[in-house]
Amino acid sequence: MNDTPIKAVMGLREWAMLVALSVLWGGSFLFVGVSVRELPPLTVVTLRVGLAALTLLPVLRVMGIAVPRERRVWTAFLGMGLLNNVIPFTLIAWGQSHIAAGLASILNATTPLFGVLVAHVWTSDEKITPGRLAGVIVGFAGVVVMMGGAALQALGVNVLAQIAVLIASIFYAVSGVFARRFNRMGVAPLATAAGMLTVSSLLLLPLVLVVDRPWTLPAPSTAAVLSVLTLAFVSTAFAYILYFRILAAAGALNILLVTFLIPVSAIVLGATLLGERLEPKHFFGMALIGLGLAAIDARLPAAARRLLSGLGRALPGSD
Repeated sequence: MNDTPIKAVMGLREWAMLVALSVLWGGSFLFVGVSVRELPPLTVVTLRVGLAALTLLPVLRVMGIAVPRERRVWTAFLGMGLLNNVIPFTLIAWGQSHIAAGLASILNATTPLFGVLVAHVWTSDEKITPGRLAGVIVGFAGVVVMMGGAALQALGVNVLAQIAVLIASIFYAVSGVFARRFNRMGVAPLATAAGMLTVSSLLLLPLVLVVDRPWTLPAPSTAAVLSVLTLAFVSTAFAYILYFRILAAAGALNILLVTFLIPVSAIVLGATLLGERLEPKHFFGMALIGLGLAAIDARLPAAARRLLSGLGRALPGSD
């Protein structure tokens, strides 16, 4: 597969967008958790992508961005919709109806592990390096530490739900590489997000009408309605604009780093919005995640090597 070269080392702009994306998607686990208490998972997912698509399509018109008409682009939208929306969203929503959001987020953090393998096989400029592999392992260890032993002990419960979230992570890893073709096609990030969500909505609508029969469901509470709306407008529509911008600039492996930051965001959101107290394990886990991200990004290790090299030359007798 021939790919347009991307930046292996992200700049400050890409890092800022990645952190913002982690906050939006970290919050999505909270919103999904609230929503599936009252609504079927398939209904939640359909509302999520449908409302997000209805949000982005008018924005395209206002911004003067043309909707692609080529069959090959819409075929790619179909593939991306299945890989990045329909299948993983449904699996995670169903999984969260049986397991806690925290456990779902730690399982979702395995995405870069799968992503390293997928990108190595399917791309020409994102091959596995020892530094990247070590960074992924250290980062995942940080997620495990941060979520704590209680989450790991829960792995024996609701095994199918946990497997569903793991399978969703594999689909996310594949979609991260698959989505690079939109940059080569010259499709704007906003158009990519809108097209993907539109196709996903069209795929899900007949399913939800047959399976869930939404008109027969009891009216959800205000909390559930607000959770669905925030999930659609903020954690999906706006989040995907950031996602495709980062992907176009920094590549498939770098975009997958967001899954390491999502549990961090979830904990911070819980502390600020719900009054939850951060524990020492959370700070230790965040530190490990930071080290892992630095190893994968390669900027900090390179800077450290330059610093050590400069110190070595400056020491007496080093000439």
